[in-house]
Amino acid sequence: MKALSLRAARPPAEPGARARYGIGLRWPLIGALIGTLVALIAFAPASWLARGLASVTQEQLLLTDTRGTVWQGSGVLVLSGGAGSRDFSALPGRLEWSLGLQQLGLILRLRQACCLNGEMQLLLQPGFGHLAISVPAQGDWQARWPAAWLSGLGTPWNTLQLSGSVRLTTRELRLDWVQGRWRQSGAIQLDFINLASRVATLAPLGSYRLNISGDPASGASQLQLSTMEGALLLNGSGTLGGAAKARFLGEASAAPGREAALNNLLNIIGRRNGARSVISIG
Repeated sequence: MKALSLRAARPPAEPGARARYGIGLRWPLIGALIGTLVALIAFAPASWLARGLASVTQEQLLLTDTRGTVWQGSGVLVLSGGAGSRDFSALPGRLEWSLGLQQLGLILRLRQACCLNGEMQLLLQPGFGHLAISVPAQGDWQARWPAAWLSGLGTPWNTLQLSGSVRLTTRELRLDWVQGRWRQSGAIQLDFINLASRVATLAPLGSYRLNISGDPASGASQLQLSTMEGALLLNGSGTLGGAAKARFLGEASAAPGREAALNNLLNIIGRRNGARSVISIG
């Protein structure tokens, strides 16, 4: 005769209980994922910002020796001839930044003792495949760099070995990065002050102004170069960005009585045409 089992049979689990049990497992997992994502955003390394800057400038403006996070950190600004170039030139000191939320975008605050006039602010408005950068109105100039920094761009700057300074001011400036191209509205003004070169015996050569104005109709920026003062006379115009290649056509010449002192420089910076040197890019 078989023994009877006294163990009670376990009733089948109700469907609702199984669902509650599954949800109970998922909530901790979802919480952990959200916490990881928040931590990743909050402590994103400054090197991420460096990679983004290199990408949108085609590796001509680099941020090296980065410290801190995307939100607050510092690094060294370097000009380069681009991918594969062996030409590099770093600004003295470190660029410091802080990044915070502002309305529907981000506000980037920049400080650098050598080169920025107080605190420079940039308003960033990212989107899907799009980035807009605008510069709020600021009095006087925003930045001033040693002209020697330009040698990092390679030819012809590394040959000229300029001294002097470059001063940046803007007016209602906005840059839009769309489909791999920059589109500008507003204006950028670059003043090249008291320039001198190692290939010229005369110093200083002069001071010059490059105006870069956005053209919303064509999507290209208009370039206009003029001489403010000096023995070396420069002028020219061109376009930058948009669907077409960058183009610039200008000329250089010597002020009366300065031809002999500037003859070697005129041979280097362009194609010689009598007393003039024709500068053609693109």
